[in-house]
Parts: sequence; structure tokens; C-alpha cells
Amino acid sequence: MEVANIGLCGAHRVGKTTLANALSRVRSMRFVKTNTSGIFNEYKIDPAKPMTFPSRLSIQHRILDAAEEIWSKERSVFVTDRTPLDMAAYTLADVQGSTTVDFKELHNYLNMCFRITNRFFGTVILVQPGIPLVYQHGKAALNEAYIEHINSLILGLCHDERLHCRVLRLGREMISIEERVNAVVNYCTPTPIKH
Repeated sequence: MEVANIGLCGAHRVGKTTLANALSRVRSMRFVKTNTSGIFNEYKIDPAKPMTFPSRLSIQHRILDAAEEIWSKERSVFVTDRTPLDMAAYTLADVQGSTTVDFKELHNYLNMCFRITNRFFGTVILVQPGIPLVYQHGKAALNEAYIEHINSLILGLCHDERLHCRVLRLGREMISIEERVNAVVNYCTPTPIKH
């Protein structure tokens, strides 16, 4: 049986939560909001500040665990504003040329992100940068280059053979909520088979 849940992925400040709310209303799906900011607050970590790679991987595991717990409790079809692909991208974004990484641990984390994405979502929607950036306290850095970096990583993850979901990439020029909703609805509505 195909999983009908929709997961939105993309960098921060691209409008994922706004789109998820709108899709929830239009498609009569439950909106399940993830709580990444809450996890950072709980552990007193500022997501806009640099952290060591072991610290990044540790907090990303907590974020993934919390999301999986929330999604596991759902008994009906839902849309959510973040997927494990986002979590994988933010983890990879902290790897620089001089970063010491336990590659086996990183590889296991990435595989877990793909496994959980495939388990919960039938369709993943990549929301790309395009809307005007708005600062919000407690959110990741409002840095256009960093947002582009995350977007590029998620684009790559969406093409990885470990991902088995359908993927819709919303174009950068598609910035109105109406256009975005229509694109997702059209993509997710099955085309009748003609005999």
C-alpha cells in the first residue's frame, strides 16, 4: 500500500510551514508540525551558532527521534513541514575540509534518515528559496549563502537511490502560496487511467 503522507523539505525560511498549513486545509489532511526549534531550546543550543560535528550529530539524532515519535502516533494521512532529508542536509552542511568525522556514524545516520523518510512519506515536496527572507529569533542563520548550501544538499539527497518516495521540486519562481498549493495538489492527484 502506498504511503499517502506528504513531507515538505527545504532550507529554513523558504515557507515550508506556511505551505504545509495551506495543504492541510485544501487536502483535508492533518498538519503535523515538527519541533526542531523546541529541541534546540530544550538542550539550550542556538541553531544559528557554530557547533562541533559530534554536537551537531547528537542534536540531529534527537531531532530525528522526536519527529519519528510524532509521526508514529498519527493514525490518519498527514502533511508535515520537515522530513529527515532536512535533518540529513543540516548534518552534512557542518562537514568542512578540516572537520573530523566518524564516517561510519555519519553513514548510519544518513541511512536512518532515508529509511524513516521512506517509511512515513509517499511524496516529498522540495520547497526551494524564493520568498523574501524574514528574521525570526531561535531559527537557523538568516544567511542567503547558507540557505543555498542547504538547498543544494537537499536537491542532491532527493536524487539519492536510497530515497524511494516520489519527489516534486517546486521552482524558485513559484513563490505565491496559491501556485505552490496548486502544484502540489496537481502532483498528488492521481490521473485517471483511460481505457
